[in-house]
Amino acid sequence: MFSVFKKKSSQSAHIFKDVVTQEYHGINQRDLSHGSLRVIEVLQHAGFEAYLVGGGIRDLLLGKHPKDFDVATSAKPVEIQKLFRKARIIGRRFQIVHVRMGPEIIEVTTFRGSAENSHLQRANASGMLVRDNVFGSVEDDAVRRDFTMNALYYDPSNHEVLDFVGGYDDLEDGLIRIIGDPETRYREDPVRMLRAVRFVGKLGLQLEADTAEPLRRLAPLLRDVSPSRLFDEILKLLQAGHGQATFPELVKYDLLRPLFPQTEALFGEADDLHHQHLIDLALLNTDKRLNEGKSVTPAFLYAALHWPKVQHRWEELQAEGHGRAPALAIACSETLDFNQQFIAIPKRFSVTIREIWELQMKLEKRHGRRPDSTLEHPRFRAGYDFLLLRELSGEIQGGLGEWWTQYQIADDALRRDLIASVKDDQDELKARCPRRRSKRRD
Repeated sequence: MFSVFKKKSSQSAHIFKDVVTQEYHGINQRDLSHGSLRVIEVLQHAGFEAYLVGGGIRDLLLGKHPKDFDVATSAKPVEIQKLFRKARIIGRRFQIVHVRMGPEIIEVTTFRGSAENSHLQRANASGMLVRDNVFGSVEDDAVRRDFTMNALYYDPSNHEVLDFVGGYDDLEDGLIRIIGDPETRYREDPVRMLRAVRFVGKLGLQLEADTAEPLRRLAPLLRDVSPSRLFDEILKLLQAGHGQATFPELVKYDLLRPLFPQTEALFGEADDLHHQHLIDLALLNTDKRLNEGKSVTPAFLYAALHWPKVQHRWEELQAEGHGRAPALAIACSETLDFNQQFIAIPKRFSVTIREIWELQMKLEKRHGRRPDSTLEHPRFRAGYDFLLLRELSGEIQGGLGEWWTQYQIADDALRRDLIASVKDDQDELKARCPRRRSKRRD
């Protein structure tokens, strides 16, 4: 992947610093953002340590193109704010500073310190940190980061990469390794488990054995994470251009269960392969659109992720005697309401999700003026795309999607013919299956 030259020098009794020079790491400053370099220049000029750190450096070393660059510094949040006119302190659990540089917003964090025995740190009963404003040195900060590959520090002033935790070697070996004791680190923040599998899907690397071992056992800890935060994390997992590769990792490590318990339960049924295929197709569709620079909505993906339960419950309710339309309405409401306790979907998306589902029945009705009314529905395109996924997955027979494909581009005369063809098909079906008449009683 890349070669390395290291000059080791002891930094403390337990931490060593490896220095990788530009000759070997190959990072070109032309690939770095102007805003992040300017922030570091100002901080260093004021006498503070400052480095580029995290995913931006990792991605450059892997030959990828980072979307943003983060800065880590010895300056405290208030000191950072004083140096930049357009700076804002945010965050409660750990304060960070957003610095605006032209069109860029640079995230600047103060080096985190060792939090052992600190009165500034707070954890809940399961070990999850809820307050963590503890500051320290760059060496302390490296140890406090999540994975070794994300704890590489680049100094633009001398073009060196600093490595305190073996992250450079792990990148060479294609490994994702958590820093410190895996169980302790996952308990501190269960979302790290989601980040671990996200990096597998995004980067194509492997989880180191000890890093992977506790995942299935500790997956229930995700229930301690706020549902609103999990909504954002699912978007990072599945709506960032590599969802199709990431989703199987969620299933593999039992991380799907605390997030989508009803969907995961149905996955265990032998006759539910079409729902797994539907979700896979939805993820593929989302990845493709993102890679083509097209817009996507979380509503479509969440509609697919929750559809297995909606469709299953829809059939149950009809079997119990409910009408087809009321049964679908009840199934939609029950599914959305139940799953809000796990992942809080904002109302603007939950409304769209429900409309996509309800359109599945509207799309079946193709007589009179109903097709034109359905075509004018603001969510028609999403509902139509969802119908095509249902057909491709094998959940329903094909044909309806093709009818709507033709109807959208047809002129008025052809539309009348298409509607007439539906009536002819229905009449033929009735002729084949004549309705039985009840015998009159004398």
